[in-house]
Amino acid sequence: MIPFLDLKKTNKPYETAFQEKLKGFLANGWYILGNEVSEFETNFAAYCGTKYCIGTGNGFDALVLIFKAYIVLGKLQKGDEVIVPANTYIASILAILQADLIPVLSEPKLETYNMDPDLITAKITSKTGAILVVHLYGQLAEMEKINEIAVANNLLVVEDAAQAHGASFEDESAKTINQKPKTQAYSFYPGKNLGALGDAGAVTTNDSELARVIQSLRNYGSETKYYNDYVGVNSRLDELQAAFLNVKLPFLNAENDRRRTIANRYLSEIKNDKIILPFWDLSNNHVFHLFVIRTQDRTDLQEYLRQNGIQTVIHYPVSPHRQKAFSSETAGWNMLSFPITEKIHEEVLSLPISPALTPEEVRHIIAILNTY
Repeated sequence: MIPFLDLKKTNKPYETAFQEKLKGFLANGWYILGNEVSEFETNFAAYCGTKYCIGTGNGFDALVLIFKAYIVLGKLQKGDEVIVPANTYIASILAILQADLIPVLSEPKLETYNMDPDLITAKITSKTGAILVVHLYGQLAEMEKINEIAVANNLLVVEDAAQAHGASFEDESAKTINQKPKTQAYSFYPGKNLGALGDAGAVTTNDSELARVIQSLRNYGSETKYYNDYVGVNSRLDELQAAFLNVKLPFLNAENDRRRTIANRYLSEIKNDKIILPFWDLSNNHVFHLFVIRTQDRTDLQEYLRQNGIQTVIHYPVSPHRQKAFSSETAGWNMLSFPITEKIHEEVLSLPISPALTPEEVRHIIAILNTY
């Protein structure tokens, strides 16, 4: 069986370096917010091209802390609306709710699965405070258009980049002066393109005040020990996970290139009218955290692949507005209609794609799909 994702195989090249980091960690005796966290924050900020990086306990907390910090700074108020893609993973929506804000669902483009900029304006009301952009499956959303809408309507833009480590536009210098500095939330969950060996996350930003408040909020709202300026939480990037991330970060671009190579083979060699392949313009705006196809009879295709030794995963089987958590007793979303979102959730299927996948395994997957 070709596994959907073999984390043991993915992390095998780093085992010796991990062991060295563990020895240093044990010898150092500094377990919380030590040199490894500081080093990773510096390195990841540089990698992302931002001034600041603040490590957090996980990617969900990174999003929540961004919104809570904006509330502290008076740039958002509790009860403000945040426009978010209707087809995102539920964590994006839960983060908005956790910060006492109101999620407003907006349809994606069927072609890219990302937020459709042309539908955002219709969702803006007097209560709208922000747009939460999700770079789903590893492909960047249309940020230039989204930022223009945000500037025109005085809205904040927050980017959920949990699946998009290393994705970039070809010419960063082409950004206009009206586009606001990017503030992104990252997850380093083990299966991500840059994955830790446990939960971990981070916020990257160019906003010094936002960085200062998030740094305090993640540590009980304290900048000086035992003195608390805000009602904070405990969500600090673990020192040992930061050490492991420091080992893997220098290899992220190469691993993303490997993912693109596999994706390019899938796109050019899968020839089956029953299968809809994802859109990619061959630029670096996609890092293929997931390679997501669509088909009308997903259950049949998934079983066919399983019988032929290929494991697949559905990202995601139930759209957020259809979840029991958002029934009429809570948000009342279950009866809402989002046709594009519903179509996506009914048809998507994720194929194996990782740096550990061999050319022979890729060839086998392509051959089996072509004979379906």
